[in-house]
Amino acid sequence: LGVGFASVVAPTYIAEIAPAYLRGRLASLQQLAIVSGIFVALLGDFAIALYAGSASNPTWLGLTAWRWMFFSGLPPALFYGIGAIFISESPRFLVAKGREQEALGVLRDIEGDAAPSKVVEIRRSLRANYTPHLVDLKGGRFGFLPIVWVGIVLAMLQQLVGINVIFYYSSVLWQAVGFTEHNSLAITVITSVTNILTTLVAIGFVDRVGRKPLLLIGSVGMALTLGLMAYLFGTAPLDAAGKPVLQGAAGTTALVAANLYVVFFGFSWGPVVWVLLGEMFPNSIRALALSIAAMAQWLANFLVSATFPSLQAAGLGWAYGLYATAAVFSIFFAARYIHETKGRELEQM
Repeated sequence: LGVGFASVVAPTYIAEIAPAYLRGRLASLQQLAIVSGIFVALLGDFAIALYAGSASNPTWLGLTAWRWMFFSGLPPALFYGIGAIFISESPRFLVAKGREQEALGVLRDIEGDAAPSKVVEIRRSLRANYTPHLVDLKGGRFGFLPIVWVGIVLAMLQQLVGINVIFYYSSVLWQAVGFTEHNSLAITVITSVTNILTTLVAIGFVDRVGRKPLLLIGSVGMALTLGLMAYLFGTAPLDAAGKPVLQGAAGTTALVAANLYVVFFGFSWGPVVWVLLGEMFPNSIRALALSIAAMAQWLANFLVSATFPSLQAAGLGWAYGLYATAAVFSIFFAARYIHETKGRELEQM
């Protein structure tokens, strides 16, 4: 529940507090924080398991190592909660609640002399003291407003391309095709570092190149690399247990393709989706619409994660083929339905 709340509040807050010319880069920091946290958690878990000899072995205070892996998340969670006490409230929230003087003070720190005119713009885009309800999102032939559906599909596609399979099942996946446990863990760490580096690339380019071009380039790259992985796993010989075995050049090619896939995701759909979700909705419905999109994203995350073991049993070629299909669809979706938001004020959405 806590992660769910944070996944909605963080992009909304960043979008509403950031100047337009910096918004893409600052919003991308959320994805950088996520992937950096994954990397640190992987290293921490590996260190605990190494110290204990196994994740199931007892260690400090007689508790098994895997329990300490969960406990290791407490310090950053406490730091996050305490830090939130000291940040300023969103100026758009303050204006919506009729607290314009407080909003003016926050905006002066961000916009300088332009703060008073910014308050006027925000007031015009909001219905003062009005709390949005689900009914405000309704419209069109399919229940929700078209922009809400775009946000929902955008959020779901970020997961349906299968990125979390690479992270949730990485070690098991590479062991299943012949890599040793040690090498599988090393590949997982390398993949995590790759994700961090490519997210840094996105931060540098999202406000220069724009959101839509990055999505399109990423979609094409993901479709090609996932398609290659589907072919390699689908045509690989099987061992006595019926598992694919990637030998020689095939194994190396699959490893390179998997990391290239992370590269294409890392500078596009990873951070850019959060940027767009935080800024694409009108002020009056932003928080509520983003909540719906985030819920759809978590449902897609669960769907991909829960179905992968069954898909793996049916054949990894089929699994990667499905993710490649989602990546191909994302090309056409981004080209048709995503509009560029680079440099635009939130009040213009």
